[in-house]
Amino acid sequence: MPVTSLTMYGADWCHDCRRTKAQLDGLGVEYMYIDVEADAEAAEKARGISGRTNIPVVVYPDGTHQVEPTNPAVEAKLRELSLL
Repeated sequence: MPVTSLTMYGADWCHDCRRTKAQLDGLGVEYMYIDVEADAEAAEKARGISGRTNIPVVVYPDGTHQVEPTNPAVEAKLRELSLL
C-alpha cells in the first residue's frame, strides 16, 4: 500500500489542474489522478467532495481537500502531513 492516498480530480484542458499536477510530479509526491472529463461518475464525486464544479480538487490522506489550490497551499498541506 502506498504511503499516501492523495487523489487529484482534474481535466487536461484545465490550466490549474496542469499546474497542480506538474507541482506534485516535480515534488515526487505519489497521487492518483482522476480525469473528470473521461469519467462522469468521478466528476460527480469531485462535485460531492467540494460542493462545486471547480477543479482541481485535491483530496489528502487526512480526508481534507482543497479546490483550485495555489502551489504554496498545496506545499504547505503536504508539509503539514509530512509528505514532503
